[in-house]
Amino acid sequence: MDALELLKTRKSISAPFLAEPAPGEAELAEMFTIASRVPDHGKLVPWRFIVFRGKARTEAGAALAALYRRHHPEADEKRLEEERQRLARAPLAVAVVSKAAPHPKIPEFEQLLSGANAAMNLELAAHALGYAAQWTTEWIAYDEEAGRILGLKAGERLIGIIHIGTSTVPPVDRPRPPLAEIVSYWTAPGEG
Repeated sequence: MDALELLKTRKSISAPFLAEPAPGEAELAEMFTIASRVPDHGKLVPWRFIVFRGKARTEAGAALAALYRRHHPEADEKRLEEERQRLARAPLAVAVVSKAAPHPKIPEFEQLLSGANAAMNLELAAHALGYAAQWTTEWIAYDEEAGRILGLKAGERLIGIIHIGTSTVPPVDRPRPPLAEIVSYWTAPGEG
């Protein structure tokens, strides 16, 4: 598939519809190499990846479910099981972590955007290798204790979880906005 076709056909597939096979170690290394080729003002590498494969997915999920129960004692067993399976929805889950921090020249926002680009490149790399992916955030992206469970260090933020596997459903594109609604051309004040 050529590069333009790859970009035109990338589509998120919901994690519950991702099954084995998932990328092996060599493919995953290639995906991380591609994911790291993003704008990075100052060469700070303000992001990193945490891989959840095999039983690590359910062990981390069990810890997240326990945390969820502490925050929501009214949660029923069905909801807690969803939390236990949070990282096991697909055969592979990768946390993309922002290490953005104060810097004398590079704003934290730019660093955060570099990490978001790394997440998107990871999705594109998965697609290029014939896999499907879904980027999720949900409550765990905004809860410090959940971050610690996932392996985040002080000051780090979860950009998202990229669920990766082989799609069990055909990709169905969603409606995209007409270009006229999302593209404008700047003109000097007072012109047309």
